Amino acid sequence: MAQFVEPRSIDVVPDEERHGRAFGQFTLWLGANLQITAVVTGALAVVFGGDVVWSVAGLLLGNLLGGAVMALHSTQGPRLGLPQMIQSRAQFGVRGAVVPLLLVVVMYVGFFASGSVLAGQAVGELTHTDDTTGILVFAVVTGVIATAGYRVVHALGRVASTVCALAFVFLAVRLLERADTSALLHDAHFSLPVFLLAVSLSASWQLAFGPYVADYSRYLPRTTSPKATFWWTLSGSALGSQWSMTFGVLVAATAGESFLDSQVGYVVGLGGTGLVASFLYFVIALGKLTVNVLNTYGGFMSLVTGVSGFRGQRRLSRAGRVAYIALVMAAGTAVALLGKDGFLSSFKDFLLFLLTFFTPWSAINLVDYYLISKERYDLAALADPHGRYGAWRWDALAVYAAGLLAQLPFLATGFYTGPLVEPLGGADISWIVGLVVPALLYRLVARRVPLPDVPAAVHAAEPGVSTSATGPTAS
Repeated sequence: MAQFVEPRSIDVVPDEERHGRAFGQFTLWLGANLQITAVVTGALAVVFGGDVVWSVAGLLLGNLLGGAVMALHSTQGPRLGLPQMIQSRAQFGVRGAVVPLLLVVVMYVGFFASGSVLAGQAVGELTHTDDTTGILVFAVVTGVIATAGYRVVHALGRVASTVCALAFVFLAVRLLERADTSALLHDAHFSLPVFLLAVSLSASWQLAFGPYVADYSRYLPRTTSPKATFWWTLSGSALGSQWSMTFGVLVAATAGESFLDSQVGYVVGLGGTGLVASFLYFVIALGKLTVNVLNTYGGFMSLVTGVSGFRGQRRLSRAGRVAYIALVMAAGTAVALLGKDGFLSSFKDFLLFLLTFFTPWSAINLVDYYLISKERYDLAALADPHGRYGAWRWDALAVYAAGLLAQLPFLATGFYTGPLVEPLGGADISWIVGLVVPALLYRLVARRVPLPDVPAAVHAAEPGVSTSATGPTAS
């Protein structure tokens, strides 16, 4: 019987412990995206002036573009057997990787908090208590599942993908009974800025998964087809988010302020009362539980990766695992409790601003992995600040900084708007700039770290031998 608590954290998953099929990525990411925050994200496209037709089209384009970037990260998992962010050491250095890592942890603590507020409302209604009790109960359950790790996380994804899909079909039928779909579909008026806003909303949603997506594919067998991993990840994430966001577009177009004032209450009221309402409260909590577990697990991995770069730590004890996860959970819960009465509306702007820090990281990581290193890393050197990748890679850090600065003129948030936003009609295209500029710059300045070939018979566990993505290499 498999161990309940995952024994590994940031260390390499050996081939004999690999298991599963690429299809597991579909159910996990479908379940993680069939949830109420994705519904609200889709609704924003209409709230900011879009019509149903072009909002849905823009959201679809963004989900496909951002989802493709996210899925390219997913294919790194089976190849390397490592969590996503520890790979950043190959680009930024063993210690230099702490720069994006700290921001990743802050972002996922924030996402944990915002998700806990909505889930806390649902749990409070289910348990006949209040929002505060609901948030606390939800946080404890999230922490337990995140501590259990990879197998339990994927099992949760399988359950959530089925239950939430059935609930969303039911809700869609109920919504369409109330909506005048013919009028909504005929009221189409294209506006480039509003269309680009819809694209940015969904693309940013997908890009936010990038810093931890390989955490959930790293146990797949090394022989797993990269194409299968890519397409199952993309299809699950894009389908789940587009489904939820399209529902949000229709809700915003028909319900308007009554939905925005009480998202949880409106969705449950749409479905009915009594047992149906209880089921929908459960579905809302389940959908948020799935993605919050990912946020907690990914935040824990990122925190350990950052700290271990300075401590030289290669493995983590179970007690250490519990402590790190408790730290992420406690921080997210504290922010949720402080912000449950309104603070999170401005905090969401801050989180969207933080996303500007991850598009350059994503571009650098993908260019390095696919074009510079050709999908081969010296895995042992990722833990050695005196090894191939060094402690700090100043060329990559400089490109990263350039990628951040290049986005600022195109960025539009509640507290900052760049000078080039207005000439573009109010559209925020910072995420496009944040991908293209650092990708081109890194391709120009990055140096390839050569890995010598050795016979495949050499075992990775032998002293003085480290493992590359394609097999062992001499240290």
